[in-house]
Amino acid sequence: MSAIVTRTDCPPPPNAVAGTAARTFGPNHRWKVLGIGVAANAGFSATFSGVPATAVVMRQGYHLDNASLGLALGLLGLGVALSELPWGVLTDRWGDRRVLLTGLGATAAWLFAMAMLVVPTKGAIPGVTLLSASLLVAGLLGGSVNGSSGRAIMGWFREGERGFAMSIRQTAVPLGGGLGALVLPSLASGFGFAAVFGLLAAVSALSAFLAWRWLHEPPAERGGQAAATTAGPAPLRNIEVWRISSAIGLLCFPQVAVLTFASVFLHDFAAMGTMAISLSLAAVQTGAMVMRVWSGRFTDRHGNRRPFLRLCSALSALAFAVLWLLVVAAAGQPALTAALPVVLVVAGIAVSAWHGVAYTELATLAGPGHVGTALSLANSFVFVGFCLVPIAIPGLLHLWSWSGVWLAAAACALVAWPIFLRPR
Repeated sequence: MSAIVTRTDCPPPPNAVAGTAARTFGPNHRWKVLGIGVAANAGFSATFSGVPATAVVMRQGYHLDNASLGLALGLLGLGVALSELPWGVLTDRWGDRRVLLTGLGATAAWLFAMAMLVVPTKGAIPGVTLLSASLLVAGLLGGSVNGSSGRAIMGWFREGERGFAMSIRQTAVPLGGGLGALVLPSLASGFGFAAVFGLLAAVSALSAFLAWRWLHEPPAERGGQAAATTAGPAPLRNIEVWRISSAIGLLCFPQVAVLTFASVFLHDFAAMGTMAISLSLAAVQTGAMVMRVWSGRFTDRHGNRRPFLRLCSALSALAFAVLWLLVVAAAGQPALTAALPVVLVVAGIAVSAWHGVAYTELATLAGPGHVGTALSLANSFVFVGFCLVPIAIPGLLHLWSWSGVWLAAAACALVAWPIFLRPR
């Protein structure tokens, strides 16, 4: 198993990891590794965030009601949640390159198969069972991306720049989601879901090629491998790792609500068109990208990751509480409806600004030999949210309308606040 060590600009020592002993890397190679991580995560984010952005078109094209739509989108998240931890453990055993190539290649092949076989045509419309099962498998395969790319970045960047690097990697999530929100709904409307799944397959294939070309294990310092594999308790037996992972998952619940049903909310409640909805969702993702990069640099400089995470929880709870109040008020004052997309964008950015900081703190706490497992544990909680939230929202809509959805989002963010670790 390869070690997670600090970057070196010198040729690897004689006892370096097999396969890297004869390979030298330039001083800027770590940025290529970061670029691969961004590309891989953006491609998969375009799937798990971009496909839900087509919810209105999917509901029409596949003849689904809200409950069936929620089930299909929820199973995409369930697939990732179920596979994240096994992929992470495998990453710590096999290394980043093998896992990322295997996962991206399989994801590309599966999405291509969906483009051929699981799309509405004039002669037949796939049932909700086939669509849901296909999205479940896409999630199972795509779960390989998160832990492996995160482990690679932690290995190639030194302490003091890892928060910035991980935050850049995490911008890939809103980047891919934003591009998906801009492109996929119109693509689905104009050319059908064969074009949607085909484009996503091509993106995964391109990411696999980049990983094959440039992603390698970092050169290991003399004796670093043994030290890395034995340092610290296993993450699954570390209560602090579990606390951060569960808080990350909880704080993602309101984010998932925005990613999966904001398009339906803006269409059904605010009466907005496809282009306005796409622009609103893209604004959320663009704002999240900017805030993630800024937060990584800010916390690297000030060493305040834990206070920052607790602050983000509190601000997210406040933002969704304001959205809840505005929805309630708009029922009696329709003129207030115009403010809904603005508040939704602010709330979506607030609940998406912290990811790189959280993952860096988690990886640092877990120790270099356990990065893949720890990051995948957190992502398991995250994608439990991607499974449960789309399934729960139709029930909340039935009981309490949209006000209940956004109040529940505020409550999740508030509960995450005390679970995040206190500053040392």
